[in-house]
Amino acid sequence: MSGPLADCTIVITRPAGTGTRLAKQVAALGGIALLLPGLSLRGAADPQHAKEQWLHAQQDDVLIFTSPAAVRYALALAPWPRAHDAVIALGQGTARALKRHGIAVHVPARQQDSEGVLALPLLKHPHGQRIALITAPGGRGVLAQQLAERGARVREVHVYRRTAPRLSRRHGAAVQQLPATACVLFSSAEAIHNLAQQLPPSAWERLCRTTAIVSSERIEAAARAAGFTRIHRAASAVQADLLAAACALCSHRCHDAGVTGC
Repeated sequence: MSGPLADCTIVITRPAGTGTRLAKQVAALGGIALLLPGLSLRGAADPQHAKEQWLHAQQDDVLIFTSPAAVRYALALAPWPRAHDAVIALGQGTARALKRHGIAVHVPARQQDSEGVLALPLLKHPHGQRIALITAPGGRGVLAQQLAERGARVREVHVYRRTAPRLSRRHGAAVQQLPATACVLFSSAEAIHNLAQQLPPSAWERLCRTTAIVSSERIEAAARAAGFTRIHRAASAVQADLLAAACALCSHRCHDAGVTGC
């Protein structure tokens, strides 16, 4: 099979049930995709409380959605009947999820992370504004802290939660068969921790022999601390950037080996 990922195995650690689209992209580029979820997404532990918080948040000055899951779970709790001109998405995937519901959105053009959101003109001087973060418990907390320091009245609305994945023996067996040339995509330190805990020790050791493609300096540090020694940093956590890093790495290996068609 030809393509920039020809004969390369790409391990996808996105939350359970969300990696299919990326797996299809890997296959279209000639690669072999292995779905190994590092997280599982579930509804809020107290749905009624989450619904009440979400309904209150709809009246706030600014709403920030941190993930496509935040959009999906929030709108499953209760619809959003009114237009709002100050809705922010952390990245393009979240922006697409909002636009599918007809919601106009602001999104960072380049740095699609907390720092990129904080650089948006809409949040330069938020003193006194009510800002709701539509998210899950945990995470870095950068947005809430920085916005509060700028004088905003911030609240976090937890419409879903991230939990450890349910891995089967099949997952462990598949990891045991991974070639050393495989690449594993990481955009979550929590996913790294969960896989290290959930996989059998021999399977985890095997995974650590692959190349970790990480989305940031923070994730790189987490991967190194977990045992990875070969780490390649992508431009961002955007799927296209993670795939571009994998393609560049695979093509470089093909060139070094003198293989054509990659």
